[in-house]
Amino acid sequence: MASKKVLIACDSAKSLIDFRGKLVELMRREHTVYAFIPAIPPEQRAKLALLNIVLFENNLNGSNVSILSDLKYALKLYRLIKQLKPDVFFPYTLKPVIYGTLAAKLGDVRKITPMLSGLGYNFVNGNTSLTSKITRLLLKFSLKNRQGLSVIFQNKDDVQTLLDSKIISAKHQTAVVNGSGVDLSYYTPTRPDINNISFIMVSRLINAKGIREYFEAAQIVFLKHPQVTFKLIGSYDDNVDAIHPDLFSEIKHRSVINYLGAVDDVRPYISSSSVVVLPSYYREGIPRCLLEAMAMARAIITCDSVGCRETVETSPNSNGFLIPVKNTAELVQKMEYFITNKEAISSFGLNGLALAKEKFDVHKVNAMMMQIMDLN
Repeated sequence: MASKKVLIACDSAKSLIDFRGKLVELMRREHTVYAFIPAIPPEQRAKLALLNIVLFENNLNGSNVSILSDLKYALKLYRLIKQLKPDVFFPYTLKPVIYGTLAAKLGDVRKITPMLSGLGYNFVNGNTSLTSKITRLLLKFSLKNRQGLSVIFQNKDDVQTLLDSKIISAKHQTAVVNGSGVDLSYYTPTRPDINNISFIMVSRLINAKGIREYFEAAQIVFLKHPQVTFKLIGSYDDNVDAIHPDLFSEIKHRSVINYLGAVDDVRPYISSSSVVVLPSYYREGIPRCLLEAMAMARAIITCDSVGCRETVETSPNSNGFLIPVKNTAELVQKMEYFITNKEAISSFGLNGLALAKEKFDVHKVNAMMMQIMDLN
């Protein structure tokens, strides 16, 4: 097929490398790829160079609300689209989707494939803030249907939410893919230590990810099982839903949790842990940390919430537990199940690995992405 020009827009260099690196490699075999991303940290520049794509930087802050900054971002992106004249425009994460889809329509891009990799904090039940209302209005305006627009989701719940909210209609062309996928040759299985049990949570430190629930559960479990250890990996971001500084201080200095901050490679930390925990109600797409856990043959405990529930299968091939959101007592109970049923850690982990191979292999996900974008 003829080579095409593909323009990607996202909210961080790290997400482009970690979540879309394999997709970009696949695109680059036949097509020219450009990316419009926020200022590239020095430690990411060499990794991005390996992708061999053309980069354009901007000053977007994906987490904060700034009308002037957002307008400057949208205008710069529109000018870039007019300059490059891409055949396919692929924005993902909320602000690039909203402003990028509008800019691409104004720039007469033939194929526009915005991906909503989770609806995030603005769609959490009970969030009636002005920011949430404005976000929903902007998203509806941006995603107004037209020929060549295909909206990509990572779970069916998000499709239904936007239909119920009348942000999209039944006439929209939509597709659901199994998250970002996971590279099974990079995240390889290891045998969990079931004699020295440890739990790990990998997440940004925001409320809707369930940080407080993990903190409280760890304190309770430790009182009964002082031999068990608890780890937490993730950055403390400047985010509208960031945990309170007092809770952050408690976690770092006065809790049983070993807080390890942000790390470049989670594999050794997952490998040295028995069970991966994510009590999130964030409106995830499909949480990447759970896919990585499954690929490494780890049992998981997560919430029966949007995106998270996609990663857990029940008997006879159970790979983890789904608990109600904001339910510390239930999280404690499931942690104690693994402490008192050590062999289940291994069997659940192997079931998770089988599920990762079946549904979440990055090559299967990317093949579908290429088809949606008319790139294969």
